[in-house]
Amino acid sequence: MSITAAMVKELREKSGAGMMDCKTALNESGGDMEAAVDWLRTKGLAKAAKKAGRVAAEGLVGVASEGNKAAVIELNSETDFVARNEGFQELVAKVAKVATSTDGSVEALAAADLDGKPVADAITDAIATIGENMTLRRSALLSVDQGVVSTYVHGKVADGLGKIGVLVALQSSADAAKLDGLGRQIAMHVAATSPLALNTEELDPVVVEREKSVFSEQARESGKPDNIIEKMVEGRLRKFYEEVTLVKQAFVINPDQTVEQAVEALAKDLGTEVKLTGFVRLALGEGIEKEEQDFAAEVAAATGQ
Repeated sequence: MSITAAMVKELREKSGAGMMDCKTALNESGGDMEAAVDWLRTKGLAKAAKKAGRVAAEGLVGVASEGNKAAVIELNSETDFVARNEGFQELVAKVAKVATSTDGSVEALAAADLDGKPVADAITDAIATIGENMTLRRSALLSVDQGVVSTYVHGKVADGLGKIGVLVALQSSADAAKLDGLGRQIAMHVAATSPLALNTEELDPVVVEREKSVFSEQARESGKPDNIIEKMVEGRLRKFYEEVTLVKQAFVINPDQTVEQAVEALAKDLGTEVKLTGFVRLALGEGIEKEEQDFAAEVAAATGQ
């Protein structure tokens, strides 16, 4: 198929690779964007198919706790100026509080009551008052039968409001204050490392197969025998799991132990079972494209258009 300038630009933004490398990758993959990203990674020209630093939206992330559950929500605005508005901050805090009484879905939250009207209507009223578009984009809820759901906000602008919101659930009959001490540390860890899943069982099988395919292709290029290639792939997968699953990551508070080992150590100290059952991390603007610098001339030069 014909490789367009727009396709090259999109791949460049996805991978961070050079224009000509992106054009070659698209040609090699028949225009398949994901396959082109994998081709670049195989050649060592792109480290990951992430868009960190290339996504943005303004607004705030808010967290709120209620008993043995907690919620995190993202309310977007058009400008950072609005995010500093006290009225907007109050709205985000109220919406986060309401979210603790829902099932965690955006739909349920939008329909939930806030000061006598649906949250969706309260946001519409704020749009009219503040004069800027707003979007209730994401919401999540974690709860435990016994234990705590710890929270952490990074880039805090007010209590419970900031740029990144994290929830961490610890199931246990142990003292809540001691559980929350570790839970908050793990939440800070999650904010810093952004794990893909709690453990290997919860990783998206599509992601695992994709990584395995890339590792296999990289190993084959070494020219080693199949049995050695298999061991190389297994080793790289183990390393991948250690990097992206929360329980296997080196704990940022104490890198000599994993997060899993930190939980086990607390359980031993408290003399009772402690189980890390889940986490949620919402970063403001994650996955939303913004206008970037215009690469049209550079793309046109690379593609001959």
